[in-house]
Amino acid sequence: MQFGLTEDQEAFREAARDFAEGEMAPHAAHWDEHEIFPADTLRAAAELGFAGIYVGDDVGGSALGRLDAALIFEELAAACPSTAAYISIHNMAAWMIDRFGSDDQRTRWLPDLTTMRTFASYCLTEPGAGSDAASLRTRAEKNGDHYVLNGSKAFISGGGVSDIYVVMARTGGPGPKGISCLVVEKGTPGLSFGKQEKKLGWKSQPTAALIFEDCQVPAANLIGAEGDGFKIAMKGLDGGRLNIGACSLGGARRCLELAIDYTGQRSQFGQTIASFQNTQFQLADMATELEAARLLLHRAASLLDAGSPDATQQCAMAKRLATDTGFSVVDRALQLFGGYGYIKEYPIERFLRDLRVHRILEGTNEIMRVIVGRALTKA
Repeated sequence: MQFGLTEDQEAFREAARDFAEGEMAPHAAHWDEHEIFPADTLRAAAELGFAGIYVGDDVGGSALGRLDAALIFEELAAACPSTAAYISIHNMAAWMIDRFGSDDQRTRWLPDLTTMRTFASYCLTEPGAGSDAASLRTRAEKNGDHYVLNGSKAFISGGGVSDIYVVMARTGGPGPKGISCLVVEKGTPGLSFGKQEKKLGWKSQPTAALIFEDCQVPAANLIGAEGDGFKIAMKGLDGGRLNIGACSLGGARRCLELAIDYTGQRSQFGQTIASFQNTQFQLADMATELEAARLLLHRAASLLDAGSPDATQQCAMAKRLATDTGFSVVDRALQLFGGYGYIKEYPIERFLRDLRVHRILEGTNEIMRVIVGRALTKA
């Protein structure tokens, strides 16, 4: 077993850390407060290869692996989990086109996506189909050389701002085998957007519903074959779950660092808070739990890179543990800050708000338990 990083991995982790500290951290609170989508910063991240991390290099991608991506997203999220998570979603959508699209589709969309000249969104969830994604009702009827889409998608990160929407729609009968994957471009007649959602966290990325009303999508925009959509969506989520877990680790790691600094400076009862054994035990548990979650996540990423049949189960386990642990660590860091942790002068409350949603998206942590439980019991 290899626990060390390669020289290349050390290099791009350091590049991600430098970018996060220099270009994201100084602005993250401003983006959060004013709900700013930092397009210029995102495009600067793309210049480092972070917009197509595991996309082929023939279309501008970095052609890295899932473990490499986990290292990058942990560093980016240590500055701004919300912005890092949008980069993950963009990467997921781009990878689906790269992995399952035709050569024409890859050369048509990916060069602009890997530079973030255009932005992408992943569109699976519907108002009535969240955890039960296979019950989605958005319909795509074939009509000559077009599909006609009717329905809606909910809680779409990048909704209204992204240029490319990778949409799961029903082209056949009920169940997962009736679902197909289509790329819908912004500006397509019949595509509109709901209001921008007001959210607890993740405020640096817009979130809105997509509405399809006789939306005419060229048949050439079908990714893979009809009926492949659910399989494509789930393959995308394996990597997305690792990324969002890594984002939780990065945000929590930063809050642990802040808590160590704060408790070493803040004095009560004539001594620093860090000198109390209870504080030391809290910090020790937080560090240990983060390290355990990181090891499981890196192992799952390695299995996904290797094409292991156990990868989906391991990704679900890693996502569940990393996102639950990440939120718990941030919550305990806030407690160590006391009342100061609750005010916006300090960044802890922003990390708490941003990391809370990680336990819901990319499959709720309850669904992660379902995936693991079914694998264990062969149910």
